[in-house]
Amino acid sequence: MGFLTPLFWLPFLLLALLLLFRKRTQVKKELNRLPPSPPKLPILGNLHQLGALPHSSLCQLSRKYGPVLHLQLGRIPVVIVSSAEPAREVLKVNDLACCSRPRIAGAGRLSYNYLDLAFSPYGEYWREMRKICVLELFSVKRVKSFRFIREDEVASLMDLISRSSSSASPVNVTEKIFSLTGSIIFRTAFGKCFRGSDFDRSKFYELVHDAETVAGVFSADEYLPNVGWILDRINGHNKRVERIFHELDTFFQQVIDDHLKPGRIKSQDDIIDVMLGIEKEQIEDGHAWLTKNHIKAVLLNMFLGGVDTSALTVNWAMAELCRKPRLMKKAQDEVRSIVGKKGRVTESDLDQLQYLKMVIKETLRLHPPAPLLIAREAMSQFKINGYNIYPKTVIQINAWAIARDPKYWNNPEEFSPERFIDSSVDFKGQHFEFLPFGGGRRGCPGLYMGTVTSELLLANLLYCFDWKLPGGMKEADLNMEELAGHCLTLLKKTPLLLVPIKCLHDQASE
Repeated sequence: MGFLTPLFWLPFLLLALLLLFRKRTQVKKELNRLPPSPPKLPILGNLHQLGALPHSSLCQLSRKYGPVLHLQLGRIPVVIVSSAEPAREVLKVNDLACCSRPRIAGAGRLSYNYLDLAFSPYGEYWREMRKICVLELFSVKRVKSFRFIREDEVASLMDLISRSSSSASPVNVTEKIFSLTGSIIFRTAFGKCFRGSDFDRSKFYELVHDAETVAGVFSADEYLPNVGWILDRINGHNKRVERIFHELDTFFQQVIDDHLKPGRIKSQDDIIDVMLGIEKEQIEDGHAWLTKNHIKAVLLNMFLGGVDTSALTVNWAMAELCRKPRLMKKAQDEVRSIVGKKGRVTESDLDQLQYLKMVIKETLRLHPPAPLLIAREAMSQFKINGYNIYPKTVIQINAWAIARDPKYWNNPEEFSPERFIDSSVDFKGQHFEFLPFGGGRRGCPGLYMGTVTSELLLANLLYCFDWKLPGGMKEADLNMEELAGHCLTLLKKTPLLLVPIKCLHDQASE
């Protein structure tokens, strides 16, 4: 019977081989387990599916394919997160694995070294700069030291609108709000006002908005290998990026040089003074690494993240309140009862304005300033919702979609500040269903500065004036569409035009 022995073991051998093959297949399948993805086109991948409003288009795709979505944008793999649980996995559980940052589109071809610093990946430099921003530039103590600037600029705007109110003609509220926040950032960073300055205000706003546009635009060179740079050159993208950052570099260098002039008179240290002081201390201690390029990088981030954020919030809040006069009156009654006949709301009043804070929260929920949080880049492999995320994958969190998810919010499309009554949910990055300022290591360091500016401005607009829609418009006629084609910030498509009516308590105070 010895000759039967091999035949006897053959079934067991085949079974072992089958099990080994299945195990290897399962391992290979597990390694390749990517998030679901819509059908792709050759070369373009999923670029054609982004739409005019990418955050909205991606929200629709996520509802169809799932809250963690894999897209191929040209040559770049991108994962879109549109739900709170996977957002928590990104921002908390795997924060360190994906807290790097892809470089700005087109910046690699420019000669301005500070661009690489402003959009730096995670590393020692980024950690040191983050420490300076959190502890020195945007600390609560530092932001409070600029209180007089915010109150002075807001008071000037209220006086300007008061003079306009006598004619009972519409005021471009959007323009006024953006002008104010730009003036505050200008004085905070440079220590001087637009009033009396030799720098043109409109040119400054144009420069900031152009920089935001090229920072958020899709560059063909970045997404389409080999031929993309040709397309960017043909459509003028390269030339535009070069012009904008040349103007920024010239402007930043000018204001830094002004601060270095001997005998310069100043009433208080501004952001440039603080950073020049840190540079000087480092040189004296013999371990200098902070340079003028680092200062330019911080200024660039301040302008890209600071000028529009507060303005957008107040602009959307005023538009939403105008659509619901009952809520407008409720907010005005609170401000006016607490402030009385002081004539202006000051920052010392803000802690008492609980309903106004809920209005700001609800505005940030429905209209987050950055609907798609600043993109991250994976540095090592990890998992989200059981899916594999590989190094160099770009990760974007759709804060707009998460804040409108009915899983977390009742009647999510409705503007209802009352939803935050007795609610512990805030926007500081620990509640992942509400992420207007991001979270984790890449959370916005200027959060306090942005929110206190928004609260002060909105409170004064509600305190000093009653507001009417122009030309017999009804609340339902107010256009609430978002502006297409802008990837960084959530702009309102049409400016907000309102008729201000000066309040008697303000007249009495004068």
